[in-house]
Order: sequence, then structure tokens, then C-alpha cells
Amino acid sequence: MTAPLPLETVTGARQELTVVVPVRLLRTPEWDQGPFPFELGSRRTDAETRATYFAPASARVLYGAPGRPRRWYRPTSVVHDGVHLIGMELLRTATARNPDHALAVLHFTVARPLLPVVRAIAGRAAADGDAAMLSGPLDPAALLAGLAEVTSATGTFAISRPYTVAFLTPEAGHGPALRAGYEGELPDTADRWLWQLASRSTPADFPLAPETAAVELGNAVRISADWSALVLRQGAAFLGHRADTGDGDFYAFGALHSRTVYLDALLLGSLQRDHIDELTDELSDVFDARRLARRVATLERSIATFRSTYWRQHLTAHGPANELLLAFQNQHRLPDRFGEILAEAADYSRLVQTQESQQISGALGALTVLGLPLGTSLGVLQVVGDESVSHLLVALGISVVVTAGALATRYGRLVLSSLRGGVRP
Repeated sequence: MTAPLPLETVTGARQELTVVVPVRLLRTPEWDQGPFPFELGSRRTDAETRATYFAPASARVLYGAPGRPRRWYRPTSVVHDGVHLIGMELLRTATARNPDHALAVLHFTVARPLLPVVRAIAGRAAADGDAAMLSGPLDPAALLAGLAEVTSATGTFAISRPYTVAFLTPEAGHGPALRAGYEGELPDTADRWLWQLASRSTPADFPLAPETAAVELGNAVRISADWSALVLRQGAAFLGHRADTGDGDFYAFGALHSRTVYLDALLLGSLQRDHIDELTDELSDVFDARRLARRVATLERSIATFRSTYWRQHLTAHGPANELLLAFQNQHRLPDRFGEILAEAADYSRLVQTQESQQISGALGALTVLGLPLGTSLGVLQVVGDESVSHLLVALGISVVVTAGALATRYGRLVLSSLRGGVRP
């Protein structure tokens, strides 16, 4: 029996790679505005074309609006060690706490085995200089010098390496990825290849446990019989399941979609993750604020803005983009985390309402404690018809003493405590 063809030695018929790097914008780019307009025949994937796939709010987040640009692109050509950089994009992803945050998107074609390249980007040990793939002429810091600086994401849920989106179509000899006919069964090895490209690992790097392999590989998105996708925390991959015939093949359209609409769905997921991270930080700081009610109101406003602007689980009527976004969200537990944020914010809102009720009750109690002795004293003087100034002063003194005594009781202390409760939690 012939041993299965190892993916690390395979060069596909068509190999595309997109690398997403978090950066900090130093200034507004002088590049052309909009996403990188890839072309296929008469089709040009500019912002106007791509916006038809997305809800208006999502399109504004991804492509900007008239007078409010968010995305810029620049064609380029840099070839290094079998990897060709064909263009770059910058997407502004500002948040309240990080107004200069952005994502740099680098578009490559790869003319040598793809798996070692993505392994190198993941920081895995490799031979022949692969570990330094994003260095030299392909170093993002050098490519973006003076415009943006690469940041190292250190948050709990942040990506620790550049995010990769790999696209590979097989040749006729790449049996492990091929279906048996146009609608035949897909071999198990196809999803293993897909996993390796998305996880940027070989079986030696990250062996899948047989007990959980079916679950892990079952998350693959079947776009059609021709190709599948898999989205993981640190990378995504698209893999063809029939031999690519070259120019004019459907896979040229598939590669276009993987670089444009499907990439944008993943970028939107990245924006959602960043904003949920920030909302989580805001929640942790609630009790650091002097005015709890004001801080909770600000938090609720931030949540409402996020929901109306960024939080989408159904982007479009085109199914695969939705499925890819949902897969990204599930990998980062975004629905669960946002649900926890909503529940915690609701708890804080109830706490503020309770404190405000206590403060109102305390104010009414204070009016009772202060007003009852004074009112009683003045009432007695009025009933007996006493208009003496000295008697009035004595009555005021007695009311002050009685009030002080009342405030020293358990009820009086509770009133004072309720009044103080509105100041600090």
C-alpha cells in the first residue's frame, strides 16, 4: 500500500495566502480608498460590489462611508523565496480605548509547498529559513514603515500570531484531497489536509486525538462539492476537492471569493472580537468609577452601539459567508461572551436601580426624622397661642436634640446609610 501523500511536500495547482496583522496607524494612508479590487474577467470586487453581499451596517464597518473612509489598499509586487506579495490593505478598526488600532492585510501567491509557509508564520520550527518567512522584504514592519507599526496582541482572547487564510486547489495526483467523482465520497484525508492548513501544523506539531478528531473535523464548512473551508482560532483554510484545470476553471472564482467576501466575513468577526474584549474590560472597571450609575449608563450605551454597529450573526443571504462568520464567532466564544456581558450589565443596572430606590427612601426618611420634631414643636406653640421668641428658640433646641437622638437610633442610622449608598457602591 502506498503511503498517503504528506501535505508538507505538496504544491497545489493554485495557492493563495492572506495574512492579517494587527497594527497601530501612525497617520491616515495616502493609498487608494476601499478594499483591494481583485479582478476576474469583467468582475471587479471593489467596495460597491462587495457591499451588495452585506447588511448596510456591516458594509459601513468593512468599507467605510462617503467622507468617512475606513479601508485603503495599495498594489505592490515583492517576490521572496517562492512567495509573491501582490497587494496590501489597511482596515481601521478603532475602539474607544484604542483609537489607532487597525488591521494590515497582506495578499500573497505561493509557488512552493504552502503548509511550510503557514507553519513558519505560526512560529513553528522549520528548516530552510521558513521560520523567517515574514522577514526581509516581506517584513510587515518594513512594508508599513512610517505608516503603521505592528503591535503584539497580548489580551486573553487576542491572536498571538498573524492570522492566515490559505487557499489550495489540488492537481490530479493529489488523491488525498479529491472526491471520487463530481459528487462522490470525500476521503477522510481531505479534512486532515484542511485541518493542517487552518491550524498551520503537521500531525507531528499537533496530533489530533482519535476520540475528538471527528468533532474537530466536523466543523468544516462544505461550500459545495468542489471545495470546503475550516475556520480555527489562529487561521482559516479553503481546500479544493477536484483537480484544478487551470485558467478558466471555477477555482479562479473560488480564489476570488476567498480573498474578498469570505475574507471580509472573517475580518468582521475580528472586529467583533476586539469590541467584545473592550466591553469585557469596561465591565471589570465598573466599580472603579466614582459614580456607579453614570458608569453603568456609559456601559449600556457602549453595548447598544456595539449591537447596532458590529454585532451581526447573519451577514447576508449568501450562506457561506454567514457560516464562516458563525464559525469564527464560535471559535472565539463570542456569542457566549456577549451573552455574559449582557447578563452582567443587567445585574449592574438592577444594582443601580436598587441603590437609587434606597437613596429616595433615605431622603424621605430624612425628611421625616428632621421634620417631625420641628413640626410638632411649632404646632404646640401655635395651639397654645405662645408668640414668645424665647419659647420659639427653646422649641427649636428641643427639636434639634430630638432629631439628633432619632438619628442615633437604628432607624436613623439606616436612613443615613441609605443616603450614602448613592455615592459609592
